Amino acid sequence: MAAPQSRTFLARLPLPERNFVADALRTETAGGILLLVAALAALVMANTPLSDFYQDVRDFEFGPEALHLHLSVGSWATDGLLTIFFFVAGIELKRELVSGELRDPRAAALPVVAAACGMVVPAVFYAVVNLGGGGSLAGWAVPTATDIAFALAVLAVLGTSLPAALRAFLLTLAVVDDLFAILIIAVFFTTTIDFVALGLSVVGLALFWFLHRRGVRGWYVYVPLALVVWALMHASGVHATVAGVAMGLMLRCTVREGEERSPAERIEHLVRPLSAGLAVPLFALFAAGVVVSGEAIGDVFTTPEPLGVVLGLVLGKTVGVFGGSWLAARFTKAELNKDLAWADVLAVAALAGIGFTVALLIGELAFPDDPVLTDEVKAAVLVGSLIAAIVAGVLLKLRDRVYRRLFEEEERDEDQDGIPDIYELDNPEYHLRMAAILEEKAAEHRRLAEQAADGSTNRDGPA
Repeated sequence: MAAPQSRTFLARLPLPERNFVADALRTETAGGILLLVAALAALVMANTPLSDFYQDVRDFEFGPEALHLHLSVGSWATDGLLTIFFFVAGIELKRELVSGELRDPRAAALPVVAAACGMVVPAVFYAVVNLGGGGSLAGWAVPTATDIAFALAVLAVLGTSLPAALRAFLLTLAVVDDLFAILIIAVFFTTTIDFVALGLSVVGLALFWFLHRRGVRGWYVYVPLALVVWALMHASGVHATVAGVAMGLMLRCTVREGEERSPAERIEHLVRPLSAGLAVPLFALFAAGVVVSGEAIGDVFTTPEPLGVVLGLVLGKTVGVFGGSWLAARFTKAELNKDLAWADVLAVAALAGIGFTVALLIGELAFPDDPVLTDEVKAAVLVGSLIAAIVAGVLLKLRDRVYRRLFEEEERDEDQDGIPDIYELDNPEYHLRMAAILEEKAAEHRRLAEQAADGSTNRDGPA
């Protein structure tokens, strides 16, 4: 039996994949900055004389009671706005499965194993701390998720130009994380189910799929249908964000004759800015407002539940993602990109410990009857994410010179045709264009040298 063919881990991305990742991460980075601003605003309001106003707004309820939608502003942000976030996550997952890193099972093994280990190991850290300290195991899922927007915001603040392969690896980790997170929410945080409402929601999803497959277009068809599906899912007792993921997975990611872009790509291009720029920051505004004091910070490191969250994010994520990557590479015979080192994987693993949005959501779901413990767990998410960001920042800065060199090589476009030169090295036409450009530059240098020589002769010659 032939030995498995060696592959490259964190290899250079194909050009279409590289362009998609660049566009997606550009939007997520801008959204991440807004997310940081929203989180800071929430902390300021919760810890100043504005705290009463903040709590009144967050707890204000509105909506039709008959439809089970008489919710607080905070709940609307959690159950409503985050559905948009998970809708985009569903599209990302579908695209990864159809044309991205997850389409090839052998290639998908690395990021999937890394992401899975990056969720299991933090849960183990949390469980060990709480079993030993007499805490509750209900929050085991809190430190399992990675927040891609927050992580990219940290990269933007640090000014670190990660190579496309590392950014794509981080994005794929986050996509798989989101899938596992929504499964965790659906399976472990659904207590009672209204099967009638759930069945009607499934019927609505089937209608959504049928209309999409038949080529029906128009937001005026899908937006009302999506709202009905979401409301029925919410009424069923299953977390409403599941509806968002389901609809995202139903979108077609392949391009048909006469189309420039697939429906999934077109819709994602429209919805991603809404998710990154509005939905997630508003969720953070109403979820991150916890009281921060010396006593509260002390509780984070002395109470087993929040301590388990911090250790899960900082140590569990790092050990899980790095260890999973190394094991997957070892057993799939994948060789690390020669331009990178395992220290780079360690830095990305530490960056994956930034678990803001989904971690806050699961924290709210894990302790619904204990608001004090919920706030402590939220504070732990903030503290753990901050520590992970600092650790990752230090590791990334140590390799910043390497990253900048690789980034500049990826972006260089000497012939200015819109395609980075590194993707054209095997193209004969590229070498002809480069030879022409070099010849033109050489001719310009000769002309300038001749002009300089003539000027020198005229100055030194007889009057």
